[in-house]
Amino acid sequence: MIVLGIDPGTAALGYGIVERTGGRLREVDHGCLTTSPDLSLPERLLAIHTLVDELIGLHQPDVMGVERLFFSRNVQTAFGVGQARGVVLLAAAQHGTPVREATPNEVKSAITGYGAADKEQVARMVQLVLGMSELPRPDDAADALAIATWVANVDRAGRGAAGSATAGVMDRAAVAPITRGATGYERAVQEALANERAAKRTAS
Repeated sequence: MIVLGIDPGTAALGYGIVERTGGRLREVDHGCLTTSPDLSLPERLLAIHTLVDELIGLHQPDVMGVERLFFSRNVQTAFGVGQARGVVLLAAAQHGTPVREATPNEVKSAITGYGAADKEQVARMVQLVLGMSELPRPDDAADALAIATWVANVDRAGRGAAGSATAGVMDRAAVAPITRGATGYERAVQEALANERAAKRTAS
């Protein structure tokens, strides 16, 4: 199962691709598209669409995860994220790629157990869960990998089969963070730690 995660924005758009094989997750690719402030909004949106279209064509993801805009104190930022989301969702529809949406709080709650976790905490947990040798950078790419990992675990648990049902779960989770120890992320972290301990015992 291959999942493409997107952290949308018109100035910077993070992307991350993860693959699940059995019970293991690995990072396939990640990065960030930054668009010049000298470009017009239509040109920025075209660059975003072109990138996402190429990523879908190259990796053929089974599903895409996109950050949902829950709220924002900065109206300008909210508009930018909304416009980028629209272009990303358009590219997914053109390829017939199913989409799962999650608020930032839901992803943070799932991966760190804390809905207000900072970007460094999220990046470190992503590194652990995906078994990466280095922290994923930049932050937008780390967030995209977190979204992709969330989707891989949600679909593994069978919660992502119906879009409307999934949306309901995500909205509730954004208001009431998920209980620690009961998420796919928590299970993945526990598996990663157990594998690490087993590898150390074997080496010794």
